[in-house]
Amino acid sequence: MLVTAYLAIIFLLALCVGLELTARRLTPPQPAPTAVANPAFRRFQSLFLRAYLLALWADWLQGPYLYKLYRHYSFLESQIAILYVCGLASCILFAPVAGWLPQALGRRQTCLLFCLAYSACCLTKLSRDYFVLIIGRILGGLSTSLLSTTFEAWYVHRHRDIHDFPREWIPSTFTKAATWNHGLAVGAGLVANLLAEWLHLGPVAPFLLAVPCLGACGWVVLTEWGREEAEGGLEGDKQTLLLGTPTAPLARMSARVRFWRSCQEGLRCLLSDRRVMLLGGVQALFESVLYIFVFLWTPVLDPHGPPLGIVFSCLMAASMAGSLLYRLATSTRYRLQPGHLLCLAVLMAFFSFFMLTFSTAPGQPRPHESLLAFLLLELACGLYFPAVSFLQGRVIPEEKRAGVLAWFRLPLHLLACLGLLALHGEVSGTGGGEEGSGTRHMFGGCAVMMLAALLAVVSLFTLGRNDTDLRLEGE
Repeated sequence: MLVTAYLAIIFLLALCVGLELTARRLTPPQPAPTAVANPAFRRFQSLFLRAYLLALWADWLQGPYLYKLYRHYSFLESQIAILYVCGLASCILFAPVAGWLPQALGRRQTCLLFCLAYSACCLTKLSRDYFVLIIGRILGGLSTSLLSTTFEAWYVHRHRDIHDFPREWIPSTFTKAATWNHGLAVGAGLVANLLAEWLHLGPVAPFLLAVPCLGACGWVVLTEWGREEAEGGLEGDKQTLLLGTPTAPLARMSARVRFWRSCQEGLRCLLSDRRVMLLGGVQALFESVLYIFVFLWTPVLDPHGPPLGIVFSCLMAASMAGSLLYRLATSTRYRLQPGHLLCLAVLMAFFSFFMLTFSTAPGQPRPHESLLAFLLLELACGLYFPAVSFLQGRVIPEEKRAGVLAWFRLPLHLLACLGLLALHGEVSGTGGGEEGSGTRHMFGGCAVMMLAALLAVVSLFTLGRNDTDLRLEGE
């Protein structure tokens, strides 16, 4: 497995470079957008990305060795499953809080809270006490919820309401952040592997490295973002909506009332449009099995001695290759529809889990086939996320999107929690992780969920066969 992992990362990085060059060659040259030539916008964008990318880097550093750390502390797989469930459950509980805090405390202050909470989460990994580790998972759930909402909220508010930059420039910032995010994920695996295995500092080392990164992020937010607010005018913390300029009636409402009204409008949109319902079903099924995959990939591969940081980088490189394939497939030369690519991604994920039900058979593990299946799943993720993001942008009205996505995330996390609790029961019943059949049964269940997601995708495009909202322009 050691040689396989290193050969895989070399091949996947070369593949990503080749796909990037091909995509650039096939993309017709575009005139430089006004945003690129605007020095004030470029300064503001750079200011935001300095803090946001540090936060993402600290987040990715914790990915490769979380499960390994718990096993290093001699916890059983069933106990580790409960730790993961605590993290997912806290995501459910803190999702409303993450939407309300930026309006109650202020966006910048909430970003600082994220840095403090995530640093505390990392420091709890120094303890072998199970209760302390549960507290760490709860703090991690809060931090993950804040990371996915608060930084974007600060940026969008300053972009639109303070600097009055055109709304059309917003995607350029998040496209740049997404591009960097892939590279950061691959690099985080390599750095974590360097610390934990090459330097023999143990699986806790990447978590300790994340703390100064979060400190640097907090310093940028405290000082540079503080100067930005002082120069550009303070935000109306309690008078401004999360993603826009408040109207007079909404401005008088409390942050809590605004949040619940957003959820109610999102639920009405979800129930009134069958396309939105089917898309939410696809997202809940697909992304819930990803949480289960995040838990299971380490116990499947680790007994065979691969460098986990390198394997993590391989998985992230495969996801990057998938996103580049999506960009290539939807280019003006091939013009494949996002819906077709979404269907392909779900089908690939099904085959991945189908392979895993055989490669993880008790007493007959085939780690190389399991690694191949995991890479296929991450390749599918690279196709899935841009495709589903495109469709969400087309079928969900922008003003209701936050509320609708909040409802999407609820069954997503619940399904993942139920899956891990079921695995906890299997493992407890069979008396072991790799030796029992719980892992294999879980992968079989994930394959069934992918079949259900595939049926939902087919239903969605049968319903909207002639719906121009579900297609790229020019078709």
